[in-house]
Amino acid sequence: MNKIILMGRLTRDPEMRTSGGNGTAVCRYSLAVDRRFKRDGEPDADFFNCTVFGKGAEFAERYFRQGTKILITGRIQSDNYTNRDGQKVYSWQVIVDEQEFAESKNAASAGSDSAQPKSDAANAGNGFVDIKDGIEEELPFL
Repeated sequence: MNKIILMGRLTRDPEMRTSGGNGTAVCRYSLAVDRRFKRDGEPDADFFNCTVFGKGAEFAERYFRQGTKILITGRIQSDNYTNRDGQKVYSWQVIVDEQEFAESKNAASAGSDSAQPKSDAANAGNGFVDIKDGIEEELPFL
């Protein structure tokens, strides 16, 4: 089985092209994924080159921008070729099957703290938000 799930931020805006004869949309972007455990002198993130095709490519090119936090699933594919100097070059890329936003637009622009609901001191820490009196007619489940 070849399946990968990654969550990270785009390092640059996606680049879209169309493939040769059939005109299929192909979009490429790079994803920086933070390492869970960081050691001194080692990188804090890993970088993955990602490729998505068709409608997914059109979506990525239209809505994704550098710094956007996304979640992808796909498969790893190895590529190799011989360069002009006659050396064999190996590379890896992620072929994206599914992609989605991993945070709201508001959280992305103002930081993750703004996405959390505000609560008063009485409810601080219990995970609930007070509902104001007189709102019962607007709630469909009462």
